[in-house]
Amino acid sequence: MGDPLFVIVVLAVVAVAVVLMLGIGGFAKGGAFNQKYSNKLMQLRIVMQALAVGLILLYIFLKRQGAA
Repeated sequence: MGDPLFVIVVLAVVAVAVVLMLGIGGFAKGGAFNQKYSNKLMQLRIVMQALAVGLILLYIFLKRQGAA
């Protein structure tokens, strides 16, 4: 677990989970927060997911190459 790229991958996945929980919480509660931020949170989650998947693929690629 001392691999810095692995730590970055884990942090990216946790960040996606946090944004997802904020979105679900806002949706469940409704109100002004949901109306104002639901679309922005969804867009942020999609961007963060793409980044996390890219980092995961990079990590796998580097592990197979023996570089990481």
